[in-house]
Amino acid sequence: MQVLVIYDVENDRIRSKVANACKDYGLQRIQFSAFRGDLSANRMEELFFRLKKILGVDKGNIQMYPMCEKDLKQARGTES
Repeated sequence: MQVLVIYDVENDRIRSKVANACKDYGLQRIQFSAFRGDLSANRMEELFFRLKKILGVDKGNIQMYPMCEKDLKQARGTES
């Protein structure tokens, strides 16, 4: 399934670790603080717990959203 990961993390070091973890799981960056890619339910759960551990008690917000094929076909975006 396709997964969208978005985050808002204040600490630069933590934010870099979150981005690297997303890349480790094969996700592609689509915005500065947004990644998208294909993950199984188990891998999504693994990544969620890894990101939660990285964030720890630091201030931040990490969200993960599974997306179905129907929703992906309706997605719109621009890139310059």
